[in-house]
Amino acid sequence: MTGSFLTDLRRELREAAEPDRAQTSQRYFKTGPGGYGEGDHFLGVSVPDARAIARRYPALETDDVLELLRSPVHEERFVALVLLVRRYEHGSEVTRQSVYDLYLQNIDSVNNWDLVDISAPHIVGAHLLSRPRGVLDHLARSPSVWERRISIMSTFTFIRSGNYKDTIRLARTLLRDEHDLIYKAAGWMLREVGKRDEALLVRFMDRHATEMPRTMLRYSVEKLDPEVRARLMRSA
Repeated sequence: MTGSFLTDLRRELREAAEPDRAQTSQRYFKTGPGGYGEGDHFLGVSVPDARAIARRYPALETDDVLELLRSPVHEERFVALVLLVRRYEHGSEVTRQSVYDLYLQNIDSVNNWDLVDISAPHIVGAHLLSRPRGVLDHLARSPSVWERRISIMSTFTFIRSGNYKDTIRLARTLLRDEHDLIYKAAGWMLREVGKRDEALLVRFMDRHATEMPRTMLRYSVEKLDPEVRARLMRSA
């Protein structure tokens, strides 16, 4: 039955596909030559539809999930990650370890910002919540922009639990990154820290604003008091 379920899932994705949406996604996710998503292929399935399809296949065999995760089709990888997140959230400790290991073993397939953002906090961040986090420092120094984004986005889980030190440390590591998608992710996570501990964020910004890429700075201070925000923006 395993192949039958996978065939049905793929059929549902293609039935939900919208050619106009596919063309828009190809542009939006920079799939052309030289773009960060170069070569990615979209069917044109909306996020709500992709999630709804994934919900209908909670027991899809792991080998089939892996086949989706390794697919050149963006929405198939998206569905695979939705399934893995659900499997992690509802699984035993053994299952969670297996999902975490599988994720890292196939990290090359988590290769666009939406795929990172829907999965990293819920698998990597969740798994490391009560474990050593050195793997995040390794990912933060990776030549892969997606692995670097996974490192900082995984800390969203820590932020929500009241732990900010890893976000601050990794943001400092990523200050001299060269990719806009890292500026945005790091700035977003710093902003989340500031929503919970504004004084900590302001101290970090006072120390690093002058060396911070402007996009990261703008994202970081977005929710601060207007006067404080203006002062920090002037320092860049």
